[in-house]
Amino acid sequence: MPEKPFTLPSFAKINWFLRVLGKRTDGFHELCTVFQTISLCDELTFAPANELVFSCDSENVPNDETNLVVRAAQMLREKYSVKAGARIHLAKKIPAPGGLGGGSSNAAVALIGLNKMWQIGAARAELQAIGAEIGSDVPFFFCGGTALGTGRGTEIESLNDYSENFLLIVTPAVNVPTRDAFAQLNADHLTNENAKSILKICRNEAALLRSGQTELKNDFEASVFAIEPEIARVKNKLFELGARTVSLSGSGASVFAVFEKNETRQTTLKALEVEKNWRMFAVATVSRSQYRDALKLNN
Repeated sequence: MPEKPFTLPSFAKINWFLRVLGKRTDGFHELCTVFQTISLCDELTFAPANELVFSCDSENVPNDETNLVVRAAQMLREKYSVKAGARIHLAKKIPAPGGLGGGSSNAAVALIGLNKMWQIGAARAELQAIGAEIGSDVPFFFCGGTALGTGRGTEIESLNDYSENFLLIVTPAVNVPTRDAFAQLNADHLTNENAKSILKICRNEAALLRSGQTELKNDFEASVFAIEPEIARVKNKLFELGARTVSLSGSGASVFAVFEKNETRQTTLKALEVEKNWRMFAVATVSRSQYRDALKLNN
């Protein structure tokens, strides 16, 4: 077992597009999305300990079983009958909640870090399976880069990396519970016939995205903007200030904008300084190889 503490980054994600295709027979929704890791990240530090101890530098993050890091650690420990403990500290930068996958990323990185520290030797597929039980976005964070997500979002297929250097994330101080966002969708129930065509539809949409032939689309926008008009104001403001394209990430409240050049992004950041209740992050995409190198993923 590694004796020295070590730290791993826990990257955020955006959704280049997110379609909600209908309700499944299991009660979940069928999703079609393209995930993308970005440079905004938390940090998880792992150290040996006799018991399982979690701490965080943010008072807004719970430190009990409702925290996904704690849940991931407990599930991994139980599955592989690990007797050792661990001290895990989370340095938080990703807004939570915010539609940027911070909690899901933290859970995945907890599994990756503890798999290393406890010398379990579990393969990525095994960790992904545990992650899928924790949350729909968690399996993506064993992949990174650009990836297609289908099913509940847990079926991950790597895509050629999509690169943008001048992104701006804006997170207003509002909260849209994911349950409320889904409840407002009124999605149709899926039939077996249309369920079979979903993967083809998703791959076609991903191909159109890469070729620039389709606009970014998030099916949550209409319902989320109705619940919290402040998020719609963020999107409109970013367009006004020169963004090439703007979209909601996940079910919000974060909005991301793509700029043609850094000068325009910097001018936008300056103009938004008057918005005291908006958090802003200038970021870039993180490719799959960059992601795997940062997390020291070998399998």
